[in-house]
Amino acid sequence: MSNKINHPFDAVYDKGSKILLLGTIASEKSRELGFPYANPYNRFWKVMKELFKEEITDYKKFLLDHHIALWDVIKSCDIKGSSDASIKNVEVNEVWEVIENSDITQVFTTGKKAYQLYQTYLFPKTGRKAISLPSTSPANAVKSLEDLIEDYSIILNYL
Repeated sequence: MSNKINHPFDAVYDKGSKILLLGTIASEKSRELGFPYANPYNRFWKVMKELFKEEITDYKKFLLDHHIALWDVIKSCDIKGSSDASIKNVEVNEVWEVIENSDITQVFTTGKKAYQLYQTYLFPKTGRKAISLPSTSPANAVKSLEDLIEDYSIILNYL
């Protein structure tokens, strides 16, 4: 059974943000723990730690210090658990406002579903092409942590 979920987090960005990383919507574990990519099996923060060679104790400070904006495509939707494949009845976040109020030069999506949703709902409004990165979710078992670090290293070219 799917539940109507409203996105629990605001965008993390400021005027100095240069790239925007967009997921689909916060997972059950992230909503429960109160921050993005909070599931300990999700490798997002491990990838960031390795790319920037630093411990991350305050995710908002880390992102802003490195000029990274972070949010999700979806404002609300019907979803079963945390399954992107089950997403229906999408309402999107106002991502264009983040882009308009920052120095973002490149949008990245964290997974195929986020890319598909961005292309469908947000690209027509933002006019910004997105680069699709692989999901760091534990559901993406095909990718090792090393593979993800290599794939995500492209973001360093835009910072």
